Amino acid sequence: MLGHSLILNDGRQVKIINPGILNENSGPDFSGAKVRIGETVWVGNVEIHVKASDWYRHNHDKDPAYDGVILHVVAIDDKKISRNDGSLIPQVGVTFPEEFYRLYLSLADKIKDVRCRYHIPRLSKISIEDWLSSLAVERMQQKSKHILSIHEWTQGDWERTCFIAFARALGFGLNSEPFEMMARTLPINILAHHSDSIFQIESILFGQAGMLDMSQHIFDEYYQSLCREYYFLARKYGLRPLRNDIWKYSKTRPGNFPHRRIAMLAQYLYGGFSLMADIIATKGNEEKARELFAMDLDGYWKTHYRFGDENGKAPISLTKGSEDLLLINLVAPLIYAYSAYTGDYEMGEQAFSLWSDLDAERNTFVRQWQASGIVCEDAMHSQALLQLRKTYCDADRCLDCRFGHTLLRKTIKSSTVKSK
Repeated sequence: MLGHSLILNDGRQVKIINPGILNENSGPDFSGAKVRIGETVWVGNVEIHVKASDWYRHNHDKDPAYDGVILHVVAIDDKKISRNDGSLIPQVGVTFPEEFYRLYLSLADKIKDVRCRYHIPRLSKISIEDWLSSLAVERMQQKSKHILSIHEWTQGDWERTCFIAFARALGFGLNSEPFEMMARTLPINILAHHSDSIFQIESILFGQAGMLDMSQHIFDEYYQSLCREYYFLARKYGLRPLRNDIWKYSKTRPGNFPHRRIAMLAQYLYGGFSLMADIIATKGNEEKARELFAMDLDGYWKTHYRFGDENGKAPISLTKGSEDLLLINLVAPLIYAYSAYTGDYEMGEQAFSLWSDLDAERNTFVRQWQASGIVCEDAMHSQALLQLRKTYCDADRCLDCRFGHTLLRKTIKSSTVKSK
């Protein structure tokens, strides 16, 4: 933001050839910097302070690690700084325009909205689209990284990886963590051994979820039968259930209760689980991928939202919105993760093509960005905006965001940066 040419407090010019690498640990703020002062090129560390005198307040004068500092950048030049050998450290004092501070304070405000919403019109369409494209890739890679960590945990078993990822996706955000925890407790070979019985599969899943307890006053024949079956299978395989209180129901419609999602997961295990192979076979085609989730609940769950709670006819299939979320959060990331693992990068493009083919998600975050003037045409854009909000806005990383960085740079370009 300051540019590459600054003026030292002694009047000499300093040229920033390379700012170095930000140091996240103890020691000077930047390492490996390269600057030219006069005819001499210096390579070393750079330290940044609000006040130059902070050097002594932070006891840097007593730390040999700071003897390699070649440039001291400060906002308030209130003291000359020397190394332990008595040589002065080149120092530059910089100030920013008042408009810069006002904008920074507005970006740093802890509002639960888009902080830069009134400044978005100042950005070019090209810069917005370029940042959104990068954010979409960043989000896909983030989701893929989690899948590959599961793949490593399963010791290279892609079907079990898919099973755990599918279970997590069925949590639809609110219950994603509990679903993944439950799936990790289930060896897929045990499930495969009982794949010819939907009753036994459900008993294992609901039992591991901590939802089967014969001491509860649920006078439901099917529930009691599942309890008895799980008690037998748990002793046979040494299974230990999760706590029942990990599941969340707040602001959840009955049709989205975790009981129904677990029942749907059981349907996919019935007859053998092969979803990973089926997903790869779609090659990112939306229509073929959507067919994978055209699964209807049957039996007990046609009339129940949860155990003992009969409510006539309950929805038996996923809504289009739920299907879209599975394509966005499961199918595309799985294809991308598999392509990264196999080195088939053309397959990776299938994942992004799928996002581009899907409608944008409808949620509060996306609507807030749209109200700020950002166009959200498809799932690629909505995923990018979610990444922007969760990874940058909510984490106070406006300086790392291209929107915030560009806006702040514009305030400097429109005013004269004073260096002394």
